[in-house]
Amino acid sequence: MVKYLDGIRVAGRVPALLKILDVVQHTTSLRFAAVARVTPEYWLACAVRDGVDLGLEIGDELPLETTISHDVLHRGEAVVINHVDADPAYARHVSPRQYHFQSYIVVPVRLPDGTFFGTLCAADPAPHDLDRPEILAMFRLFADLVAFHVDASSRLAENEAILSHERTQSELREQFIAVLGHDLRNPLMSIESGTRMLLRYPERAAELVPHIQKSTARMGALINDLMDFARGRLGGGITLQLKVEHALQAILEQIVQEVKTTRPERRIETRFQMEHAVTCDTVRLAQLFSNLLSNAVTHGDPDKPIVVRASTNEKFFELSVSNAGKPIPPEAHEKLFHPFFRGGDRPSQQGLGLGLYIVSEIAKAHRGRLAVTSGNDETCFTFRLPYVFSVTDRSA
Repeated sequence: MVKYLDGIRVAGRVPALLKILDVVQHTTSLRFAAVARVTPEYWLACAVRDGVDLGLEIGDELPLETTISHDVLHRGEAVVINHVDADPAYARHVSPRQYHFQSYIVVPVRLPDGTFFGTLCAADPAPHDLDRPEILAMFRLFADLVAFHVDASSRLAENEAILSHERTQSELREQFIAVLGHDLRNPLMSIESGTRMLLRYPERAAELVPHIQKSTARMGALINDLMDFARGRLGGGITLQLKVEHALQAILEQIVQEVKTTRPERRIETRFQMEHAVTCDTVRLAQLFSNLLSNAVTHGDPDKPIVVRASTNEKFFELSVSNAGKPIPPEAHEKLFHPFFRGGDRPSQQGLGLGLYIVSEIAKAHRGRLAVTSGNDETCFTFRLPYVFSVTDRSA
Protein backbone atom coordinates (compact mmCIF):
# COMPACT_ATOMS: atom_id res chain seq x y z
CA MET A 1 0.00 0.00 0.00
CA VAL A 2 1.25 3.45 -0.85
CA LYS A 3 2.29 5.46 2.20
CA TYR A 4 0.79 8.88 1.61
CA LEU A 5 2.78 11.94 2.56
CA ASP A 6 1.76 14.08 5.48
CA GLY A 7 -0.04 17.34 4.75
CA ILE A 8 2.91 19.71 4.92
CA ARG A 9 5.02 17.62 2.53
CA VAL A 10 2.07 17.29 0.16
CA ALA A 11 1.69 21.06 -0.02
CA GLY A 12 5.37 21.46 -0.72
CA ARG A 13 5.35 18.97 -3.57
CA VAL A 14 1.98 19.80 -5.16
CA PRO A 15 1.77 23.48 -6.22
CA ALA A 16 -1.41 22.59 -8.15
CA LEU A 17 -3.33 22.54 -4.85
CA LEU A 18 -3.07 26.31 -4.51
CA LYS A 19 -4.17 26.78 -8.13
CA ILE A 20 -7.23 24.64 -7.45
CA LEU A 21 -8.05 26.82 -4.44
CA ASP A 22 -7.69 29.95 -6.60
CA VAL A 23 -10.29 28.57 -9.02
CA VAL A 24 -12.59 27.65 -6.11
CA GLN A 25 -12.48 31.20 -4.77
CA HIS A 26 -12.93 32.74 -8.22
CA THR A 27 -15.96 30.63 -9.15
CA THR A 28 -17.76 30.78 -5.77
CA SER A 29 -16.65 34.14 -4.32
CA LEU A 30 -15.94 32.32 -1.06
CA ARG A 31 -13.03 34.08 0.61
CA PHE A 32 -11.59 31.13 2.51
CA ALA A 33 -10.53 27.86 0.85
CA ALA A 34 -8.31 25.02 2.05
CA VAL A 35 -7.22 21.46 1.44
CA ALA A 36 -6.91 19.62 4.74
CA ARG A 37 -5.43 16.30 5.77
CA VAL A 38 -8.05 14.85 8.08
CA THR A 39 -7.68 11.83 10.35
CA PRO A 40 -9.57 10.75 13.49
CA GLU A 41 -6.85 12.58 15.45
CA TYR A 42 -6.26 15.88 13.65
CA TRP A 43 -7.10 18.46 10.96
CA LEU A 44 -3.96 19.74 9.21
CA ALA A 45 -3.83 22.51 6.60
CA CYS A 46 -2.11 21.29 3.41
CA ALA A 47 -2.92 24.31 1.26
CA VAL A 48 -4.69 27.54 2.21
CA ARG A 49 -6.15 30.65 0.56
CA ASP A 50 -7.17 32.87 3.46
CA GLY A 51 -9.02 36.00 2.34
CA VAL A 52 -10.65 36.66 5.70
CA ASP A 53 -7.51 36.97 7.85
CA LEU A 54 -8.27 33.85 9.82
CA GLY A 55 -4.50 33.51 10.32
CA LEU A 56 -4.35 29.92 9.12
CA GLU A 57 -1.22 28.85 7.25
CA ILE A 58 0.12 25.67 5.68
CA GLY A 59 1.04 23.22 8.42
CA ASP A 60 -1.33 24.70 11.01
CA GLU A 61 -3.54 22.30 12.92
CA LEU A 62 -7.12 22.84 14.10
CA PRO A 63 -8.99 20.83 16.74
CA LEU A 64 -10.87 18.32 14.61
CA GLU A 65 -14.10 18.64 16.58
CA THR A 66 -14.27 22.37 15.78
CA THR A 67 -14.42 21.74 12.03
CA ILE A 68 -17.14 20.68 9.60
CA SER A 69 -14.56 18.18 8.27
CA HIS A 70 -15.21 16.20 11.45
CA ASP A 71 -18.74 15.48 10.23
CA VAL A 72 -17.54 14.71 6.70
CA LEU A 73 -14.97 12.25 8.05
CA HIS A 74 -17.59 10.29 9.99
CA ARG A 75 -20.43 10.49 7.49
CA GLY A 76 -18.37 10.23 4.34
CA GLU A 77 -20.59 12.78 2.58
CA ALA A 78 -20.23 16.42 1.54
CA VAL A 79 -21.72 19.18 3.69
CA VAL A 80 -23.19 22.28 2.00
CA ILE A 81 -24.55 25.19 4.04
CA ASN A 82 -25.96 28.35 2.48
CA HIS A 83 -26.66 30.19 5.73
CA VAL A 84 -25.65 28.75 9.09
CA ASP A 85 -28.17 30.78 11.13
CA ALA A 86 -31.02 29.43 9.00
CA ASP A 87 -29.79 25.82 9.03
CA PRO A 88 -31.33 23.80 11.89
CA ALA A 89 -28.59 21.16 11.72
CA TYR A 90 -25.67 23.60 12.04
CA ALA A 91 -27.03 26.74 13.69
CA ARG A 92 -25.58 25.62 17.03
CA HIS A 93 -22.47 23.90 15.65
CA VAL A 94 -19.18 24.86 17.29
CA SER A 95 -17.45 25.65 13.97
CA PRO A 96 -19.42 28.78 12.93
CA ARG A 97 -19.34 30.08 16.48
CA GLN A 98 -15.55 29.74 16.63
CA TYR A 99 -14.58 30.80 13.10
CA HIS A 100 -17.53 33.11 12.30
CA PHE A 101 -18.42 31.57 8.93
CA GLN A 102 -22.01 31.62 7.63
CA SER A 103 -21.62 29.58 4.44
CA TYR A 104 -19.72 26.32 3.95
CA ILE A 105 -19.02 23.63 1.41
CA VAL A 106 -16.84 20.74 2.55
CA VAL A 107 -16.22 17.76 0.23
CA PRO A 108 -14.33 14.55 1.05
CA VAL A 109 -11.07 13.86 -0.79
CA ARG A 110 -10.65 10.15 -1.46
CA LEU A 111 -7.51 8.72 -2.99
CA PRO A 112 -7.72 6.33 -5.97
CA ASP A 113 -7.61 3.28 -3.69
CA GLY A 114 -10.60 4.61 -1.72
CA THR A 115 -8.58 5.85 1.27
CA PHE A 116 -10.00 8.95 2.94
CA PHE A 117 -7.28 11.60 2.72
CA GLY A 118 -9.06 14.72 3.91
CA THR A 119 -11.35 17.48 2.70
CA LEU A 120 -11.62 20.32 0.23
CA CYS A 121 -13.15 23.18 2.20
CA ALA A 122 -14.49 26.61 1.31
CA ALA A 123 -16.30 29.09 3.56
CA ASP A 124 -17.22 32.72 3.98
CA PRO A 125 -18.47 35.00 6.78
CA ALA A 126 -21.44 35.94 4.57
CA PRO A 127 -24.24 33.66 3.33
CA HIS A 128 -23.88 32.27 -0.23
CA ASP A 129 -26.12 30.27 -2.55
CA LEU A 130 -24.05 27.08 -2.62
CA ASP A 131 -26.56 24.26 -2.36
CA ARG A 132 -26.86 23.73 -6.10
CA PRO A 133 -26.04 20.59 -8.13
CA GLU A 134 -23.56 22.36 -10.41
CA ILE A 135 -21.61 23.78 -7.43
CA LEU A 136 -21.41 20.42 -5.68
CA ALA A 137 -20.41 18.68 -8.94
CA MET A 138 -17.64 21.22 -9.47
CA PHE A 139 -16.30 20.70 -5.93
CA ARG A 140 -16.34 16.93 -6.36
CA LEU A 141 -14.35 17.35 -9.55
CA PHE A 142 -11.85 19.57 -7.73
CA ALA A 143 -11.64 17.00 -4.90
CA ASP A 144 -10.81 14.32 -7.48
CA LEU A 145 -8.07 16.57 -8.87
CA VAL A 146 -6.64 17.07 -5.39
CA ALA A 147 -6.67 13.30 -4.82
CA PHE A 148 -4.95 12.69 -8.16
CA HIS A 149 -2.14 15.14 -7.42
CA VAL A 150 -1.65 13.90 -3.85
CA ASP A 151 -1.53 10.29 -5.03
CA ALA A 152 0.89 11.07 -7.88
CA SER A 153 3.15 13.07 -5.57
CA SER A 154 3.14 10.32 -2.95
CA ARG A 155 4.02 7.65 -5.49
CA LEU A 156 6.79 9.82 -6.93
CA ALA A 157 8.27 10.35 -3.47
CA GLU A 158 8.08 6.65 -2.72
CA ASN A 159 9.79 5.77 -6.01
CA GLU A 160 12.48 8.37 -5.35
CA ALA A 161 13.09 6.86 -1.90
CA ILE A 162 13.33 3.35 -3.38
CA LEU A 163 15.68 4.58 -6.11
CA SER A 164 17.86 6.38 -3.56
CA HIS A 165 18.01 3.24 -1.41
CA GLU A 166 18.93 1.07 -4.39
CA ARG A 167 21.61 3.54 -5.46
CA THR A 168 23.08 3.53 -1.95
CA GLN A 169 23.05 -0.27 -1.80
CA SER A 170 24.68 -0.50 -5.24
CA GLU A 171 27.45 1.89 -4.21
CA LEU A 172 27.92 -0.07 -0.99
CA ARG A 173 28.24 -3.36 -2.89
CA GLU A 174 30.80 -1.86 -5.25
CA GLN A 175 32.82 -0.47 -2.35
CA PHE A 176 32.56 -3.78 -0.53
CA ILE A 177 33.87 -5.78 -3.48
CA ALA A 178 36.65 -3.32 -4.33
CA VAL A 179 37.92 -2.82 -0.79
CA LEU A 180 37.54 -6.45 0.21
CA GLY A 181 39.39 -7.65 -2.87
CA HIS A 182 42.25 -5.24 -2.21
CA ASP A 183 42.62 -5.62 1.54
CA LEU A 184 42.19 -9.38 1.81
CA ARG A 185 44.48 -10.01 -1.15
CA ASN A 186 47.49 -8.41 0.53
CA PRO A 187 47.72 -10.65 3.63
CA LEU A 188 46.73 -13.68 1.54
CA MET A 189 49.60 -13.02 -0.89
CA SER A 190 51.92 -12.54 2.06
CA ILE A 191 50.91 -15.92 3.50
CA GLU A 192 51.31 -17.61 0.12
CA SER A 193 54.72 -16.06 -0.41
CA GLY A 194 55.81 -16.98 3.11
CA THR A 195 54.77 -20.63 2.76
CA ARG A 196 56.59 -20.95 -0.57
CA MET A 197 59.73 -19.54 1.01
CA LEU A 198 59.29 -21.86 4.00
CA LEU A 199 59.08 -24.90 1.73
CA ARG A 200 62.23 -23.87 -0.11
CA TYR A 201 64.17 -22.70 2.92
CA PRO A 202 62.87 -24.53 6.03
CA GLU A 203 65.90 -23.29 7.95
CA ARG A 204 64.37 -19.76 7.81
CA ALA A 205 61.28 -20.84 9.78
CA ALA A 206 62.10 -18.63 12.76
CA GLU A 207 62.15 -15.61 10.43
CA LEU A 208 59.18 -16.48 8.17
CA VAL A 209 56.62 -17.96 10.59
CA PRO A 210 56.05 -14.71 12.57
CA HIS A 211 55.27 -12.90 9.30
CA ILE A 212 52.80 -15.62 8.32
CA GLN A 213 51.19 -15.43 11.74
CA LYS A 214 50.83 -11.65 11.49
CA SER A 215 49.20 -11.96 8.06
CA THR A 216 46.87 -14.65 9.39
CA ALA A 217 45.89 -12.43 12.31
CA ARG A 218 45.37 -9.57 9.87
CA MET A 219 42.98 -11.66 7.76
CA GLY A 220 41.17 -12.80 10.90
CA ALA A 221 40.66 -9.18 11.97
CA LEU A 222 39.32 -8.25 8.52
CA ILE A 223 36.90 -11.19 8.56
CA ASN A 224 35.70 -10.25 12.06
CA ASP A 225 35.05 -6.70 10.84
CA LEU A 226 33.07 -8.08 7.91
CA MET A 227 31.02 -10.28 10.23
CA ASP A 228 30.20 -7.26 12.41
CA PHE A 229 29.32 -5.29 9.29
CA ALA A 230 26.96 -8.05 8.18
CA ARG A 231 25.32 -8.19 11.60
CA GLY A 232 24.82 -4.43 11.60
CA ARG A 233 23.47 -4.17 8.04
CA LEU A 234 21.69 -7.49 7.51
CA GLY A 235 20.82 -8.70 10.98
CA GLY A 236 19.16 -7.09 13.93
CA GLY A 237 22.26 -5.17 14.92
CA ILE A 238 25.16 -6.13 17.15
CA THR A 239 24.08 -8.38 20.03
CA LEU A 240 25.34 -7.65 23.53
CA GLN A 241 26.21 -9.87 26.46
CA LEU A 242 25.82 -7.46 29.36
CA LYS A 243 27.29 -7.77 32.80
CA VAL A 244 28.32 -5.52 35.64
CA GLU A 245 32.04 -4.95 35.10
CA HIS A 246 34.12 -3.85 38.10
CA ALA A 247 37.51 -4.09 36.36
CA LEU A 248 36.88 -2.07 33.22
CA GLN A 249 39.90 0.16 33.87
CA ALA A 250 42.21 -2.87 33.78
CA ILE A 251 40.71 -3.92 30.43
CA LEU A 252 41.26 -0.46 28.98
CA GLU A 253 44.84 -0.38 30.28
CA GLN A 254 45.52 -3.77 28.68
CA ILE A 255 44.37 -2.48 25.28
CA VAL A 256 46.59 0.59 25.62
CA GLN A 257 49.55 -1.69 26.44
CA GLU A 258 48.84 -3.87 23.39
CA VAL A 259 48.88 -0.83 21.11
CA LYS A 260 52.10 0.42 22.71
CA THR A 261 53.68 -2.98 22.09
CA THR A 262 52.87 -2.89 18.37
CA ARG A 263 53.56 0.84 17.99
CA PRO A 264 56.24 1.62 20.59
CA GLU A 265 57.07 4.93 18.90
CA ARG A 266 53.64 6.39 19.72
CA ARG A 267 53.02 8.11 23.06
CA ILE A 268 49.69 7.30 24.70
CA GLU A 269 48.70 9.12 27.88
CA THR A 270 45.91 7.75 30.06
CA ARG A 271 43.78 9.69 32.51
CA PHE A 272 41.43 7.30 34.27
CA GLN A 273 38.97 8.01 37.08
CA MET A 274 37.02 4.77 37.33
CA GLU A 275 35.26 4.63 40.68
CA HIS A 276 32.03 2.85 39.69
CA ALA A 277 31.17 -0.46 38.06
CA VAL A 278 29.83 -0.26 34.51
CA THR A 279 27.06 -2.40 33.03
CA CYS A 280 28.23 -3.22 29.52
CA ASP A 281 29.42 -5.87 27.10
CA THR A 282 33.11 -5.79 27.99
CA VAL A 283 34.24 -7.54 24.80
CA ARG A 284 32.35 -5.09 22.60
CA LEU A 285 33.41 -2.09 24.66
CA ALA A 286 37.02 -3.22 24.37
CA GLN A 287 36.52 -3.49 20.60
CA LEU A 288 35.07 0.03 20.50
CA PHE A 289 38.05 1.41 22.43
CA SER A 290 40.58 -0.53 20.36
CA ASN A 291 39.08 0.82 17.12
CA LEU A 292 39.11 4.41 18.39
CA LEU A 293 42.70 4.05 19.56
CA SER A 294 43.79 2.51 16.25
CA ASN A 295 42.07 5.36 14.42
CA ALA A 296 44.02 7.89 16.50
CA VAL A 297 47.29 6.09 15.80
CA THR A 298 46.55 6.04 12.06
CA HIS A 299 45.42 9.64 11.68
CA GLY A 300 47.06 11.49 14.57
CA ASP A 301 50.25 13.52 14.56
CA PRO A 302 53.01 10.96 15.29
CA ASP A 303 55.04 13.57 17.17
CA LYS A 304 52.32 14.35 19.69
CA PRO A 305 50.67 12.12 22.30
CA ILE A 306 47.30 10.41 22.08
CA VAL A 307 45.26 11.17 25.20
CA VAL A 308 42.77 8.63 26.54
CA ARG A 309 40.28 9.65 29.22
CA ALA A 310 37.83 7.37 31.02
CA SER A 311 35.65 8.26 33.96
CA THR A 312 32.53 7.19 35.81
CA ASN A 313 30.04 8.89 38.08
CA GLU A 314 26.59 8.06 39.40
CA LYS A 315 24.94 8.71 36.01
CA PHE A 316 27.22 7.60 33.20
CA PHE A 317 30.50 6.16 31.95
CA GLU A 318 32.51 8.31 29.53
CA LEU A 319 35.42 7.34 27.32
CA SER A 320 37.30 9.68 24.98
CA VAL A 321 40.29 9.37 22.66
CA SER A 322 42.04 12.56 21.50
CA ASN A 323 44.84 13.13 19.05
CA ALA A 324 46.57 16.09 17.44
CA GLY A 325 46.84 16.36 13.68
CA LYS A 326 44.96 17.68 10.69
CA PRO A 327 41.30 18.43 11.49
CA ILE A 328 38.57 16.33 9.92
CA PRO A 329 37.03 18.34 7.04
CA PRO A 330 33.45 19.45 7.81
CA GLU A 331 32.16 17.68 4.70
CA ALA A 332 33.57 14.38 5.99
CA HIS A 333 31.88 14.51 9.41
CA GLU A 334 28.58 13.02 8.29
CA LYS A 335 30.36 10.14 6.52
CA LEU A 336 32.78 9.25 9.30
CA PHE A 337 30.63 6.43 10.67
CA HIS A 338 29.55 5.09 7.28
CA PRO A 339 30.90 1.69 6.22
CA PHE A 340 33.96 1.64 3.95
CA PHE A 341 34.62 5.35 4.45
CA ARG A 342 38.33 6.10 4.71
CA GLY A 343 38.84 9.83 4.91
CA GLY A 344 42.16 11.14 3.71
CA ASP A 345 43.36 7.82 2.30
CA ARG A 346 47.06 7.25 2.54
CA PRO A 347 49.06 4.79 0.43
CA SER A 348 50.05 2.90 3.57
CA GLN A 349 46.60 2.95 5.10
CA GLN A 350 45.13 -0.50 5.67
CA GLY A 351 41.73 -1.75 6.72
CA LEU A 352 38.29 -2.00 5.24
CA GLY A 353 37.16 1.37 6.50
CA LEU A 354 34.80 -0.36 8.92
CA GLY A 355 36.45 0.62 12.21
CA LEU A 356 34.41 3.73 12.99
CA TYR A 357 31.26 2.17 11.56
CA ILE A 358 31.62 -0.73 14.02
CA VAL A 359 32.32 1.76 16.82
CA SER A 360 29.03 3.53 16.02
CA GLU A 361 27.14 0.21 15.91
CA ILE A 362 28.53 -0.85 19.30
CA ALA A 363 27.62 2.56 20.75
CA LYS A 364 24.13 2.27 19.28
CA ALA A 365 23.69 -1.25 20.68
CA HIS A 366 24.60 0.06 24.15
CA ARG A 367 22.16 2.96 23.64
CA GLY A 368 25.09 5.25 24.22
CA ARG A 369 26.07 8.51 22.59
CA LEU A 370 29.04 8.81 20.24
CA ALA A 371 30.30 12.28 19.33
CA VAL A 372 33.27 13.74 17.49
CA THR A 373 34.83 17.19 17.59
CA SER A 374 37.70 18.24 15.38
CA GLY A 375 39.69 21.47 15.18
CA ASN A 376 43.17 22.67 14.42
CA ASP A 377 44.49 21.58 17.82
CA GLU A 378 42.69 18.31 18.47
CA THR A 379 40.33 15.64 17.19
CA CYS A 380 38.36 13.90 19.92
CA PHE A 381 35.96 10.94 19.80
CA THR A 382 33.78 10.61 22.91
CA PHE A 383 31.53 7.72 23.92
CA ARG A 384 29.08 8.26 26.78
CA LEU A 385 27.09 5.38 28.24
CA PRO A 386 24.22 6.23 30.61
CA TYR A 387 23.40 3.74 33.34
CA VAL A 388 20.11 2.54 31.85
CA PHE A 389 20.72 -1.19 31.37
CA SER A 390 19.74 -4.11 33.52
CA VAL A 391 21.98 -7.16 33.53
CA THR A 392 19.21 -9.21 31.89
CA ASP A 393 19.14 -6.92 28.84
CA ARG A 394 20.79 -8.87 26.04
CA SER A 395 20.49 -6.97 22.79
CA ALA A 396 20.32 -3.55 21.26
